[in-house]
Formats: sequence, structure tokens, C-alpha cells
Amino acid sequence: MLNKLFPPKKITLPNGKIVLQNRSFIPFIVLFLVLCTLLSANFTGFSFKVLIDRIDEFFIIVKAMIPPNWGYISKVWRPLLDTIKMSLLGSLLGALLALPIAVAAASNITKSKVITVVSKTLLSILRTLPTLVTALIATFIFGLGPTAGAVAILLFTVSYVGKLLYEQIETVDMGAFEAMQSIGMTRIQAFRYAVIPQVLPGYISTSLYCFEGNVRYAAILGYVGAGGIGLLIQEGLGWRDYQAVGLLILVLIITVYIIERVSEHFRKKLI
Repeated sequence: MLNKLFPPKKITLPNGKIVLQNRSFIPFIVLFLVLCTLLSANFTGFSFKVLIDRIDEFFIIVKAMIPPNWGYISKVWRPLLDTIKMSLLGSLLGALLALPIAVAAASNITKSKVITVVSKTLLSILRTLPTLVTALIATFIFGLGPTAGAVAILLFTVSYVGKLLYEQIETVDMGAFEAMQSIGMTRIQAFRYAVIPQVLPGYISTSLYCFEGNVRYAAILGYVGAGGIGLLIQEGLGWRDYQAVGLLILVLIITVYIIERVSEHFRKKLI
């Protein structure tokens, strides 16, 4: 059908031989994407004119953050430490809880279809909940502060690490697992010695990568009362204290960069 609408282009080679080259559909794909973008903007009320007219306001705010208010640095360390602690605690506990849930969701390890379906459904539900919404719910249950933020990060980590981990478990070579069962080992023992060594590097790497992202997520949880440096950013923006916000963002960028470099170093050791 496509060949009839867009017949191949004939190309003559230097030796006189004629070959057929399929026409590229890239221009049509680009045209389709542009059309979808325009329709989406029309449906949602998005205005390109407002974007163009107001984009300079972004650079005005950025300019107002420079230079940062270094006198504000003494108020940053404790909220920053709270952000790192809630990220670390939530990531660690979430990664540990993700392991049994991932095993229960892996169809090649857990023979009960009910358990696998329930486990996969639980992970899917947790993934659909935005972290901010989870943190807001947690503040009603555990009160304002880093505890609510740690719980929100924990649930996100369980869903993220659990999803990737059970997919890794389902794709491992089951030969060693079955061989160990045949010599009298229980399923738990066979899983311990045959499956875990295969998925452990990926599991740790995924957990470290998730921790990197959780530090950034934790920075905005202050908007729903989960504490940390995000609360200071919210206050600074509310009071239009852009120089203080500039300092907070700078400290956060440096912190995230250091954590990413350390995490990347350990992840490379696992590959």
C-alpha cells in the first residue's frame, strides 16, 4: 500500500545498474508530530504567543538570584541534612522492601498466580501515585516533617526498584536454580545461591540510581509539608527572596552532583 502511494526512487549507480531506494517517511512523521502538537495546544489552551512574550520573565528571576545571599548559608545545612536523610532512609528501606515483593511478582519463582498478580498490581498502583500526592497523604498520617517525606520516597522506591527487579528475575537463566533444586535444596536456598548472584549487581545499581533521583524529589516535598530544603525554597519564593533561593538551588545542585558522582563510581564497579 505504501509502495503504491510513495513509489521507490530509482537510482543509477556508476556502473550503470539501477537500484530502487525506498523513500524516507521522516518528513511525513515530522509533519504528523507538528500537527499533533498544534492540535494538543489548541485542546489544552496552550498559547505559544504567551510563551514567547513571557519567557524573558524567567531570565529576570534567574538574574535576581545572582549573586546568591551567602549570609543565608547558616540556615541551609540542617534542612539540607534532613533532605539527604529522608532520601537515604526512604531509598534504603524501599530497596529492601522491594526485594520480597519482586520475588513474589516473579512468575518463574512464585508458582501462585494469585500472589504474582497481586504483587504486580500493587507495584503498578504505587507507580501511578505521584510522589507529591503520596507525601501529602503521608503528612496527614504521620504529621508534618521529614517522616512523611521518607515514607513517600520509600513507596516510590518500592515501586521503581520492585518493577525493574522482578523483570530481571524473570529473565535470569533458571538452569542453576533447577539444578540446585534437583540435589535437594529448597526453593529459597536455590534462589539464594542461583538467582541472587545474577540479579544482585543490577539490583544494587538500580537502587543507587533511584537514590540519586530521590534526592532531587525530596527537595520539592517541602511544598506539601514534608520538610527538608524544599520548605525553604517555598518560603523564599513566597517572599520573593530570590537571592536566598539562588543560594538554596546552588547548594542543592552541588549536593546532587556529588551524590551522583559517588553513586556513578560504585555503579561502574558493579558492571
